[in-house]
Amino acid sequence: MAIVPCSSNTLAKVALGLADTLLTRAAAVHLKERRPLAIVPRETPLATISLRHMTSLSEMGVIVVMASGPYYTHPKSVDDITDFLAGKLLDALGVPHRLYRGWREGPE
Repeated sequence: MAIVPCSSNTLAKVALGLADTLLTRAAAVHLKERRPLAIVPRETPLATISLRHMTSLSEMGVIVVMASGPYYTHPKSVDDITDFLAGKLLDALGVPHRLYRGWREGPE
């Protein structure tokens, strides 16, 4: 499961186990059953409390993927950036894809 984007409100609810919506209930079940769960926080700058919630979730096994662009890859379009970020999220969840060329695949 991936929560994209993940608001600070949703982040806090998942971290504290407040399963009061379908989304937070599904996340709670993923945590309970130790299924893969990833979040992509949307706010910036990050508040201290949000960082603490992310730390707590990370300690529970949640993967925190920041939506920061891959400028070091010299993207040529917004699609390149979007594909890279989606690919990073899929990598984190162990889902195969062909959205970008990983560093382990070598040069083109």
